[in-house]
Amino acid sequence: MKIDNGIVPKDLSQQISRFWDISAQKIHHIEKHYDESKGSPVFTVAGKYSTMGWTEWTQGFQYGSSILQYDATGEENMLELSKKNVLKNMASHISHTGVHDHGFNNISTYGNLLRLMKEKKIPFNEWEKNFYELAMKISGAVQANRWTKIKDGGFIYSFNGPHSLFIDTIRTNRSLIVSHGLGHVFLGEGDERISLLDRALKHIEATARYSVYYGEGRDEYDVWGRTAHESIFNTKDGNYRCPNSQQGYSGFSTWTRGLAWAICGFSEQLEWLETMNEDEIRKFGDKNSYTVLMLKAAKATCDFYIENTPVDGIPYWDTGAPNLHKLGDYINKPADPYNTFEPVDSSAAAIASQGLLRLGKYLMDHGETKAGNLYWQAGLTVLKTLLDEPYLSTNPDHQGLLLHSIYHRPNGWDFIPEGSTIPNGESSMWGDYHIREVSLYLSRIINNENYYTFF
Repeated sequence: MKIDNGIVPKDLSQQISRFWDISAQKIHHIEKHYDESKGSPVFTVAGKYSTMGWTEWTQGFQYGSSILQYDATGEENMLELSKKNVLKNMASHISHTGVHDHGFNNISTYGNLLRLMKEKKIPFNEWEKNFYELAMKISGAVQANRWTKIKDGGFIYSFNGPHSLFIDTIRTNRSLIVSHGLGHVFLGEGDERISLLDRALKHIEATARYSVYYGEGRDEYDVWGRTAHESIFNTKDGNYRCPNSQQGYSGFSTWTRGLAWAICGFSEQLEWLETMNEDEIRKFGDKNSYTVLMLKAAKATCDFYIENTPVDGIPYWDTGAPNLHKLGDYINKPADPYNTFEPVDSSAAAIASQGLLRLGKYLMDHGETKAGNLYWQAGLTVLKTLLDEPYLSTNPDHQGLLLHSIYHRPNGWDFIPEGSTIPNGESSMWGDYHIREVSLYLSRIINNENYYTFF
């Protein structure tokens, strides 16, 4: 990346204001035209949202988007729209035992509404608060039940089964954190009291140790900050076996959206960890040790992103994609979503930009000014690119907000427009949600509002 060290948050004010206007149009368009009977909208095909039956992991992003819109603009119709849809359609996601995505679906909806009430941005109502809190308590417990013990801890396993640790789940781990923060205790067989805090910390540790590489010789492809989408364990003896990938090119290359989940997940959970009482964590480990581990993972993944992303901050879908070499010196020029060899993934950029900003602020607040400023400015650089064409969708007939997002390149699920050889020009629910989320994050900083956190 070529980091713009001269940009400050207020420089993006006009872009962000325009962004929220366009965002509102997209939300209304989807609400009016999308057929809910088809399932949750996942990605666009020729500009219209469609579904793809894998798991129901994107509906929270759909309804969470209108909550973020209200948060940023105060549009009452967006608040009412979100409440209506959450009440009507989200209950099944609270009790969904088959996915590792609770932090995506439920933090984005029930969690955001609870946060707004606690921040006094929506009117206080005791029963409504209890409703949101109960949803988050149960969501965290259901998520924590997807548990695999390993020799040095454990992790929330993916929909692939108990052997599978996904890097994505570092961000959905937030459901355990929120549930614990609300005082919930998960009861297991024989009324065993299972600590959600303990499981959240163990999952963080497993992800940092096995999903992130540090140039310490784990294998021949061990590079500082590289990530594996999936880590495979032997469930009989608890031993780690190998890296793998579901949506990336291979277990030995870096799927950039997985990298972005790590950047964002570790950075925001560092913010949470700082608020925790040392005595409470001491039951399960040392707070400082967890901080050191998470900082190492956050810095490494941010460094890898900066080192392996084109100058404008938008990555290609995988750093080992097989045809990248045909693009020549692609790192030292802006990403080209219309090239003929490999697609970019703007959704990875949207997710990563928030993590870069959060880690940058965290480090500057802790006296690491030089490193913190590097990550902060990198986050601003990425966001500035995303808030303009060709990534911001300004066509009123296109339902997507953030263009050039990729879902599953190996499976060939992404739409390839006529005349192109690769997917481009389309959007995803997670990409649209996360560009809204990072824009809200920066909007609050520009406007001197409460600092935005999930907890």
